[in-house]
Amino acid sequence: MPGRLWTIANAGMLLAFAASVVVQINDPDPLAWMAIYGAAAVACGLELGRRTPTWLPALVTVAALAWAATLAPRVLGKVPFGAMFEAFEMKDAGVEESRELYGLLLIAVWMGAVSLAAWRRRAARAVR
Repeated sequence: MPGRLWTIANAGMLLAFAASVVVQINDPDPLAWMAIYGAAAVACGLELGRRTPTWLPALVTVAALAWAATLAPRVLGKVPFGAMFEAFEMKDAGVEESRELYGLLLIAVWMGAVSLAAWRRRAARAVR
């Protein structure tokens, strides 16, 4: 992804992850969710300045995937994907867990991309 587009995408994801931190305040277990979304927001912020340590987004990716793996058996094949969008409020526990699962997968995918970008920059600097 070209540099400017990458910066814009990271700024957008930073705002999305930061907003996710705020909305977790009303969650039954807010601290864990605020931590994972906050870590993703920090990684995006560092990536805006191209100062991301490779380990940070990689660690967030692993944590998000591990957490998602605990939710997947209760969601996949049991909660229709479209059910997440039928109502703004929590319809039932299955819908909540479905939203949580896909939020974690979104974090994992974006942090994987940030980690790869940081790794490539580091590798390019090492070659020079």
